[in-house]
Amino acid sequence: MLACDAMPKRGLVSPNGQPQALKAVRPNAGVQAQYHKRLDALVLAMHKSLMKWVLAAYRRETPEMAQDASPAREMLATMRKLGRKWQKRFDEAAPELADYFAQAIQDRADGALGQILKKAGFTVQFKMTAGMNDVFQATVGEQVGLIKSIASQHLAEVEGLVMRSVQSGRDLGYLAKEIEARYGVTKRRAALIARDQNNKATATITKTRQLEIGLTEATWVHSSAGKHPRKSHVAADGKTYDIAKGMLIDGEYIFPGELINCRCVSRPIVPGFS
Repeated sequence: MLACDAMPKRGLVSPNGQPQALKAVRPNAGVQAQYHKRLDALVLAMHKSLMKWVLAAYRRETPEMAQDASPAREMLATMRKLGRKWQKRFDEAAPELADYFAQAIQDRADGALGQILKKAGFTVQFKMTAGMNDVFQATVGEQVGLIKSIASQHLAEVEGLVMRSVQSGRDLGYLAKEIEARYGVTKRRAALIARDQNNKATATITKTRQLEIGLTEATWVHSSAGKHPRKSHVAADGKTYDIAKGMLIDGEYIFPGELINCRCVSRPIVPGFS
């Protein structure tokens, strides 16, 4: 790909001499859906395995629970064995899945921004700069940590459910319902990760590219999505901010899409002749 530094060093200047706000680069729904699908498949496979082996072990140990402490040790051993297996599975899957996600986000964000610039009268083709490489690697690293945490949190919660059930003499049906409920929580967390990271990574990559081609200001655009929008983000809609610094909201400088569940985006401003 050609370098974005093929643009004039002074940055972009509106062809008509007047400042113009470009369209916003929005998170790609297809990337989010694919990332979610792959996370969901891992979570479901882990859940099915736990349901099969934990409940089988629990059923086997139930007659002994009221007479001996050994069932607790046996159930803990079963959970630890399963825990090691599934944590390893997630740990091994994380780097490849994270790299796929980061590359897909970058490709689509670059493509969308390139098309928006082209319609405004500019031709820009991007390459992997040092700044973009930093963003790319940070995105991969964050995804790896999040993917691994899905397994570690779920396994710890299920282990706690199993041991509390042993201690209180709960029946098999009760434990099965509790594990199913925990699966629902983890499934929703995987969906949140896919959506939130899609928003965040798209915003970060787009901001980096905007700065690289000399854009310095943007307009905050509230998403109007979600049942409980942040009032301060609604109030920021239409206001201009420094792309390098962010918008001052609730006492801190932040960027659209940066905070968890934030779906706001930005419209970069191409300056006119000074």
